[in-house]
Amino acid sequence: MTPTSPTSLTRRDVLAAGAVLGAAATIGGTTKPAAAARVPVAREEHPVVIVGSGFGGGVAALRFAQAGVPVLVLERGRRWPTGPNATTFPTLSSLDERALWYGSANQVLGKPLFVAPYVGLLEAVTGRNMTAMCAAGVGGGSLVYQGMTLQPNEELFNHCLPEELDYARMAAVHYPRVARMLRLQTAPDELVRSPTYKPARIFAEHVQREGYDLEKIPMPIDWSWALRELKGEMRPSYTNGDSALGVNNGGKHSIDVTYIKQAEDTGRAKVLTQHNVIDIERAKDGRWVVHVDRTDDRGTILQRKILTTKTLVMAAGSINTTKLLVRSVGRGHLPRIDGLGTNWGTNGDRIYLWTSLAEDFGAVQGGPVVYGSKDWSTPETANTIIQASIPGLGINARSTMMVGFGISDARGRFAYDWLTDEAKLTWPRNGDARLFEAIQARAKRIAAPMGSLADTNAVVPSTWHPLGGVAMGTSADLAGRVHDLPGLYVLDGALIPGSTAACNPSMTIAAVAERAMDEIVAHDLARIV
Repeated sequence: MTPTSPTSLTRRDVLAAGAVLGAAATIGGTTKPAAAARVPVAREEHPVVIVGSGFGGGVAALRFAQAGVPVLVLERGRRWPTGPNATTFPTLSSLDERALWYGSANQVLGKPLFVAPYVGLLEAVTGRNMTAMCAAGVGGGSLVYQGMTLQPNEELFNHCLPEELDYARMAAVHYPRVARMLRLQTAPDELVRSPTYKPARIFAEHVQREGYDLEKIPMPIDWSWALRELKGEMRPSYTNGDSALGVNNGGKHSIDVTYIKQAEDTGRAKVLTQHNVIDIERAKDGRWVVHVDRTDDRGTILQRKILTTKTLVMAAGSINTTKLLVRSVGRGHLPRIDGLGTNWGTNGDRIYLWTSLAEDFGAVQGGPVVYGSKDWSTPETANTIIQASIPGLGINARSTMMVGFGISDARGRFAYDWLTDEAKLTWPRNGDARLFEAIQARAKRIAAPMGSLADTNAVVPSTWHPLGGVAMGTSADLAGRVHDLPGLYVLDGALIPGSTAACNPSMTIAAVAERAMDEIVAHDLARIV
């Protein structure tokens, strides 16, 4: 189905709402999908059902399949194939319905976006004092994340996560395994020297002037694609910053083209797209009953499925895994789960628009990310700051982006509201204030002289890195086994208690899932099969 016409956003629109990385943080509200006049119902049974196809779901699908176990992966979104000169993803300079999951309100950057419902990329979940962004599509959050792939050090890891995970072993086995799967690279100097990567060079100069740590950030990107763009071999996607909502040209090693592809290549993993899980029950015999709506591109329900399985892996992301389980428990469809909905955090996200009278960042900026600066000296406020591009909109506003994230002990919670039959998020107002002070102090020094910072989170408190809700230690063990509910696993960001130790979450989520799957294959396979 062809998406409707795009809506162009002016530079003023982007600057006013915080630009690029905060772009969709103002999307809110939900609508229930319509159903066809008569909706057929199908019943199926499967050995293993995985809900979600992002970092946790991709790892689980591949490792089960390699162990000889057939798996069914349910993904509410669509596939987003890329390639040279592809136009698969929308861009922030020309938004259309592809940007929005059909359950989100029709607005971006606080500006109405009147498009038809579509099985788009982003869903915003609004709660009290916080909006959390979620992805939809095969590959999950890997489709839209900038790609920063950072591994915490042992001190910070043990500060945020249970020491029983054994950092030494994870650093020797599981983090390197993820790095190999995602084929991490840093941006080559040839690219960084090119004209549109001037903002990255300016950021590096300012960071070093202040005596801060500066490093190139490992990314799951084959940078030769960006170099080919410089040579004019394909339409720009990296070199003009049009990669915040997915890289059209290809070369990004997202989960759909790594873990999921390898799982499907075994012949034992089947991915069903546009299959939206709406409820979970536990049958009297202990098996899991998964209620699914199969939808078309507009969210219309075409078929309802009732799937039964002995092994259910929840990997729909922190927000949707938590919401599904909280709602199912609230309805009485699942037994009580200790600590469910708690230990939820934002990973300390902060997004700034950096405007400078002293520096000319240029109207066109290359991306996604080249450099970052770590201050990991104190676990309580350890943080990382990176520079990110904003898309070219034809006007030079002398601005670029800085993004920070770090360790905060602030926690929110999800609770069931029986009046609305929804799981609702509550976040403490100014919950990450101590961390934000540390990030902002560093960001201001980097932006000086004659630089100003517009704090987008002060306008719309938001996170692109939600974590927790079914956390290890409180609701599940270290391998994601939900306490007292055999056969129910959580293997995504919901398992991580609120922070991934001053790193963006992707690598730690995948590494924890790899560790968990090693244990599950070694000890649980007989029961599963």
